[in-house]
Amino acid sequence: MPSAVVVLAAGSGSRVGAGTNKVLLPLRGVPVVVWSLRHALEVPDVAVVVLVARPGEEAALSEAVAPHLTSYAGSGGSAPEVRLVTGGATRHASEAVALLALAAEVDAGSVDVVAVHDGARPLASADLLARTLETAREHGGAVPAVPVQGLLTRDLRALDRGVVGVQTPQGFRAPELLAAYAAAEHDGFEGTDTAACFARHCDLPVVVVSSDAGNLKVTWPEDVALVSRLLSPSP
Repeated sequence: MPSAVVVLAAGSGSRVGAGTNKVLLPLRGVPVVVWSLRHALEVPDVAVVVLVARPGEEAALSEAVAPHLTSYAGSGGSAPEVRLVTGGATRHASEAVALLALAAEVDAGSVDVVAVHDGARPLASADLLARTLETAREHGGAVPAVPVQGLLTRDLRALDRGVVGVQTPQGFRAPELLAAYAAAEHDGFEGTDTAACFARHCDLPVVVVSSDAGNLKVTWPEDVALVSRLLSPSP
């Protein structure tokens, strides 16, 4: 079954110290978000990629990424479609808008799983995305995570082992994910990430997918230089 990927690019560059959206910052000659888009387009069963723009940045985002996206063979040998939608005031609202853009395919049964990914995580590989989608297809939900080391409680005691840091892409069965966001709208719930909403409104399990600490999110000024050093050769 074909899958879909949502790439969130509706944030800002406030903490990274940029005068523009951080996903538009140059990284190895292309905008940060292009790496996430290309990794999504490299996954064989991805049929649709939804790119979520910050209100007022739709044209700038489209112009920035379009020259860097070449054709990729997707499901049935056709190139995946890239759709641009306008996000909301919060992350949860942006996710809801993106899912609405996929509702027709989900209702028709032509998309069975959806992954939601931060456009500011350019090091998430196509392999990680593919494994997340497949795990979600099997279990219901899937999130990449890594062990978190060196954490202390407020009284300076070491935390028990087993604490993990959750990353993106996060994958979920599509019908249940749309139903979860519809339920969240009804009861006024907004989650901190996609998994929070899915877990609150769906009985299916959310399974951890093995990732690594290299799946960094560009948040601070030094992150851009660090990610650049960690990237494979420029696309």
